[in-house]
Amino acid sequence: MEHAEHTEHAEHSEHSGGHHHRRGLAVLLPSQHHHMGHEAPSGNPRIVFMGNPNVGKSTLFNAVLGANATVMNAPGTTVLVESGALRHGEATWDFIDTPGTASLDAISPDEQVSSEAAMARNGYPQPNVIVAVMDATSPSKSLYLLSQLIDLGRPLVVAVSMLDLAKRQGSTLEIDDFAALVPGVPFIQVDGRTGKGKTELLDAIDRQLSAAQAIQTTQSAHTTQTLAQPVPPQPAQLQPIPPVTTAAIPGREATQDEVSAWAQQTSDERFAWIAGKVTELNRKQPAVDKPTFSDKLDRLLLHPIAGIVIFLAAMYAVFEATTTLAGPLIDWFDVTFRQWLTDGIDWVFTLVAGKEALAGWFHGLIVDGLLDGFVTVLTFIPPMGIMFIILSLLEDSGYLARAAFVMDKAMRAIGLDGRAFLPLVVGFGCNLPALASTRTLPDSRQRLLTGLLIPFTSCSARLSVYIVLAYAFFGRYAGLAIFLMYVASIVIILAVGLALRKTQFRDLHTQPFAMGLPPYQMPKVLQLGKSVALRLWAFITGASSIIITMIVIVWLLSAMPISAGAAGNNTFGHVDEVENSLYGAVASGVAPVFEPAGFNDWHASAALITGFVAKEVVVGSMAQSYAIHDSGNESEQQQGTGTLGQAVRASFERSSGGHASAAAAAFMIFVLAYTPCLATIAEIRRQYSGKIALQSVGMGLVVAYILAIAVFQIGRLL
Repeated sequence: MEHAEHTEHAEHSEHSGGHHHRRGLAVLLPSQHHHMGHEAPSGNPRIVFMGNPNVGKSTLFNAVLGANATVMNAPGTTVLVESGALRHGEATWDFIDTPGTASLDAISPDEQVSSEAAMARNGYPQPNVIVAVMDATSPSKSLYLLSQLIDLGRPLVVAVSMLDLAKRQGSTLEIDDFAALVPGVPFIQVDGRTGKGKTELLDAIDRQLSAAQAIQTTQSAHTTQTLAQPVPPQPAQLQPIPPVTTAAIPGREATQDEVSAWAQQTSDERFAWIAGKVTELNRKQPAVDKPTFSDKLDRLLLHPIAGIVIFLAAMYAVFEATTTLAGPLIDWFDVTFRQWLTDGIDWVFTLVAGKEALAGWFHGLIVDGLLDGFVTVLTFIPPMGIMFIILSLLEDSGYLARAAFVMDKAMRAIGLDGRAFLPLVVGFGCNLPALASTRTLPDSRQRLLTGLLIPFTSCSARLSVYIVLAYAFFGRYAGLAIFLMYVASIVIILAVGLALRKTQFRDLHTQPFAMGLPPYQMPKVLQLGKSVALRLWAFITGASSIIITMIVIVWLLSAMPISAGAAGNNTFGHVDEVENSLYGAVASGVAPVFEPAGFNDWHASAALITGFVAKEVVVGSMAQSYAIHDSGNESEQQQGTGTLGQAVRASFERSSGGHASAAAAAFMIFVLAYTPCLATIAEIRRQYSGKIALQSVGMGLVVAYILAIAVFQIGRLL
C-alpha cells in the first residue's frame, strides 16, 4: 500500500558536504529536507535498488548505469550511495543504489537510508519501481527482505544474480524456478560482471511502470481513492503494513518504532513463508552433500592460524608490487613528462619576456611551485593504481569479506568485532572513507573506538615517504622495510585499541558477529577497471588541491628571506640557503624537540610540519627544503638513492651521531603514527565532536613521539 503524501517534514540535523546541485539520491527528496538547494524534483520515475549485502547489487547497478553513476552522501548522513539517470526509450529514469540490508527494520545508519528510500519515510518520495536483487547461491537469505518489499505494494522486479555460480556449485535451478516463488512478479537473470540481463531488466522495469500507470489512471477515472492498490500480489499469510501506521497519523509516515513493531509482529509468518519457499526450491533439485569448492577453500582461508598467515602474505604482495611494478611509470611521470612540461614553460617565458625571465621569481613559482605540485600528484597514480587493482581483485573475488572473520578474535580483544576490521582495511587506502564506513557499526561506542583507531592505519599517502626513505637507507631491503611499516601499523592499532579498551572504553561490550560470506568469483576486467578508475579519480580529486596548495605555500615561505645571506643579496625568490628563509626559521625552531628520536634536523621537522596538513606533500617539501631543484629528473626510487637520498642521509648522520638508519626508521614510525591529515581530523570533528578530534591529534602525536624515541634508542644499540 502506498503511503500518504506528507504535509510536514522533519529537518535533517546533519549536513552531507555542501553540494549545491541536485544529483543522485537528492532527486528523491523534497527541497525542504536537505541542504542541496530548493529545486523541484526531476519528475522522472525513481528506480530504487535493494538487496542484502554481498548479493551483487552494486555491481549490477554499475553495469546498468555505466559512466552515468555518481557517488554521493545520502542527505543528512555520511552514508555513501550511488545514483544516476538513464534514458530508456523516450523516458529518463532516476536510479538509486541503496546500501545492503537484510531487513527494512534498520539497525545501522546504512540500513536506515535503505529502509527510508524504499518505504518513502523521513522525506523520501515513493519509489516508482523497486529492484530487489537476490543471490541464487543462497536464496533463503534474500527472501526475508523480499517478503517485506512485496508488502510495500510498490511495483517490483527481482533480479537474480550469480545463477551461473550456483550451477557450478551443483544447483539445477533455473530462472523459472525462482519466478514460481512469487507469481506475477518478474524475475530476471542478471550478471553484473558481464552485463548479462541488463536489457531484460530494463524492459521489466518499463513494464512495471506502465502497469502502475495504468492502475493509477483507472483509479483516477473511477474512484476518489488517493492510494494505488499494490501491483505485485501478496504472498499467502502475509499482510501489508497496517493502514493505521500511516492513515491514523495525518501528515506524516510511519515512524521507525512503528516499522520495527510491524517487522516483529509479522516475523513468524515471514519465516514460515520462507521455509515453505525454500522447501519448494529444494524439491526441484537433488540434494548435494559433498562440500563445494568454496567450502574447501574456506577451511584454509578461515583457519585461525593459516588464515592470518595468508592474509599477511596477501598484504605483503600488495605493497611489494606497489614498490616494484610502479617504478617505470613513476619514472615516466617524474622524469620524461616533467621535462616536457618544464621545456614548454621555459619556451613560453622566453618567447614572452626573454631568457632573463627564466631567473625571475615568477618562473620559480610556476616551475618549482605549481608544476612541482602537479607532477607530484601524477607520480602517485602508478603506486595507487596498482594498490587499488590488487585490493579490488581481493574484494571482488570474495576474499576481503573473509578477512573480517579471520581478524574477529583479534578485534574482540580490544572490544570490537570483525565488522570493525573492514573500516580499518579501508583506512589503508584512505582514512576519510574509512571514517565514513564506521557509521555502519551498530553500537555508538564501537563506532567511536574504531574512529580513534583509523588514523593509525597507514593510508596510501604515507607510502611515498616510506619508499624514499627505504631506498635511501635500506637499499635492497627496501621492500621488507615498507612491509614492516604496515605490520607496525597493525600492531599499533591493536596496542592502542587495547589501551583504550582498558581505560576510556571499559564499559564497551562486544556484540554477536554474523555476516554472510559472498561466494568466490573470478573478477571481470571491465568491472575491475571501472572500480579502479573511480577510486583513482577520487584520490586525485581529493588530494590534488591540497598537494599543489601546500607545495606552493612551502615555495612561498622558502622564497621569503629573513637575512641578507652570505653574499648579502637575498631577495624574494632568491634565497641562497633555504635555512635563511622564513620556512627554514620555523622548522629550525621545532627541530630540537626531535633530538631524542635522532632527527634533530630542520629539514625533517619542516617536512613533518607540512605532513600534518597532508602526507602527500612530505617528500616534495623535503626536496624543497634541501633546495634540490633537479629532483624532478629522478624517479621516486632514485630519489632515495640519488640527490635527495644523499642529502637526507647526510643530515640524519649528523643529527643521530652516526646512527642514520635508526633515525630513518624512527622518522618513518613518526610519519606512520602522527596525525594523517587535516581532512581526517575535520571528519572526526564532524562525526563525533571537537573534543574527540583534539584527542585524536594529541593521541597521535604522543604515540608517534614515544615510538620514534623508542625505535631510535633501541636501533642505535643494535
